[in-house]
Amino acid sequence: MLLVIIFFFLFMLLGMPVVFAIAISGFLFFLQHPEIPITTPIQLPLTQNINFALLAIPLFITAGNMMNYTGITKRLIDLSMVLVGHLRGGLAHVTCVLSALMGGVSGSAIADAAMEARMLGPEMIKRGLPKGYAAGALVYSSLEVPTIPPSIGLVLFGTIAQVSIGRLFAGGIIPGLLVMTFLMITVAITSRIRNFAPLREKRASIVEIGISFIKSIWAIIFPVILIVGLRGGLFTPSEIGALCVVYALFVGILAYRELTLKNFIEALRDSTIDIGATMSLIAFSNIFSYGIVWERIPEIISSWILGITTNPYIFYLILIALLLVAGCFIDATVLILMLTSIFFPIAIKLGIDPVHFGLVFVMTCAIGNFTPPVGAAMYAVCTILDVSLEEFLKESWPFLLAVVLAIVTLIFFPSLVLFIPNLIFGK
Repeated sequence: MLLVIIFFFLFMLLGMPVVFAIAISGFLFFLQHPEIPITTPIQLPLTQNINFALLAIPLFITAGNMMNYTGITKRLIDLSMVLVGHLRGGLAHVTCVLSALMGGVSGSAIADAAMEARMLGPEMIKRGLPKGYAAGALVYSSLEVPTIPPSIGLVLFGTIAQVSIGRLFAGGIIPGLLVMTFLMITVAITSRIRNFAPLREKRASIVEIGISFIKSIWAIIFPVILIVGLRGGLFTPSEIGALCVVYALFVGILAYRELTLKNFIEALRDSTIDIGATMSLIAFSNIFSYGIVWERIPEIISSWILGITTNPYIFYLILIALLLVAGCFIDATVLILMLTSIFFPIAIKLGIDPVHFGLVFVMTCAIGNFTPPVGAAMYAVCTILDVSLEEFLKESWPFLLAVVLAIVTLIFFPSLVLFIPNLIFGK
């Protein structure tokens, strides 16, 4: 298995698409084991996707792309500007709030970062924010998106670990808001030090906030519908995904009347590309995962870690360090697919709540989208804003520190994650 892992990283360094790196290196494992039927690596990708729970992923992706063409995004930007535009570094604050609101719409950190970069990035630079600073605020605020429901990362984790997706969705609300708060504190401190100007002179009136809130209500109640539907047992996660698509069509056609036939076709095209990439990763990761289980790697790593410590907090700190390093080289989705089966059993042995572990694990994996040399969200934003990697790294480190501190806070205060799930679903 060591040879397989070496080949995987070699393929990645050569610039091979990650899905092919996983598939080819995974197939090499079966060539090393002639006792395993050669038909197994062909069957594994097919059986991986024959999973009703995973149907939620393409449906959430489709719903998110539909919502982006309904006019919701424009209204959420207006609401964010009304709420925090009077603060120093106004548009940097706006992107922090907007990502929290967009968490219930896109479900994808990369999609959110790219969308906000196109809509807010040029104006942020025009208003005097350094390019690297603007890119850092846009990139790291998108960590809120895979935390607040519906989160594709949480669906993947819940499916692999057999953890209630409804509880995971509910558990993500406070962590998402906590990340937003830490990032806004970072923006406030750096803006005061660097004397960044606010977006507007006066704080918005209650009436102005109320009008913007009402205009954005269809997006704001979206996560509520998800959690209520799952808590009431009315829908499975996959059925909730289908409801989300119908809801997006309702908002776009009847509520805001901005979803045209052209936009509908573009949303389907974008969804097809995103679904193809995501489901291919999920399918071929099963080949790699089979080898990991066959070689009993989870048991080996479990014994190694438990030999070092049985303290859950120290385990978490080791996990964060490993994931931050691994995230520099491997996509967040791949990390969740490959490492959930390794670290989740260790967490259970240490008495860690599955929902608490799932949120910390998925959030830490998502940071890999923001760090070089692989970070997809980082490259998307830097390309759109024409920011060099050096400038991004120089200006964005306070935001990285903020999100890591937020995750560490969640580790030492599990009730921040478990309060809402226990309130809604019971202990």
